[in-house]
Amino acid sequence: MSRAVLSIGSNLGDRLDRLRGVVAGLGPRVTAVSPVYRTAPWGGVEQQDFLNAVLLADDPAYEPADWLRHGAALEDAAGRVREVHWGPRTLDVDVVWCGTAAGAVRSDDPWLTLPHPRAHRRAFVLAPWLDVEPEAELTADGVTRPVRDWLAALDPAERDGVHRTGDDLGAAGAR
Repeated sequence: MSRAVLSIGSNLGDRLDRLRGVVAGLGPRVTAVSPVYRTAPWGGVEQQDFLNAVLLADDPAYEPADWLRHGAALEDAAGRVREVHWGPRTLDVDVVWCGTAAGAVRSDDPWLTLPHPRAHRRAFVLAPWLDVEPEAELTADGVTRPVRDWLAALDPAERDGVHRTGDDLGAAGAR
């Protein structure tokens, strides 16, 4: 069995509908859905703001790599094109963290690095994660801290750029 924290985002097309499509596409695997946030693009490429959310999901048959494959299939179905690094995208599904009955999964594989190597620096991941898992912890750079502490340590401008929209993604598939 594996459990996953997935960060989802979109800044092209019907952004909200694309995020709802991820919830529907994961179906009963989804156990919690954060509120939707509007965030400025990250990485220095001029583009429209993103809508972001975090999902908690679990599946007794899934290995950590299955979450990445499933997310990539959802991105492909949404017409995701990878032309510009950190550029605009119809859909982005990132595997932030995975755990099994034995505990948190760590992977240095370039195809699936766990936990996500930049999650601790991104308010658009940390803020919605806290909404669905207030006691979550994340290990980064060899240090394990509560997600709330990673968020508090970010530059205030990074935190202030994450705004709850009032939209929700529904409970499609949530248990």
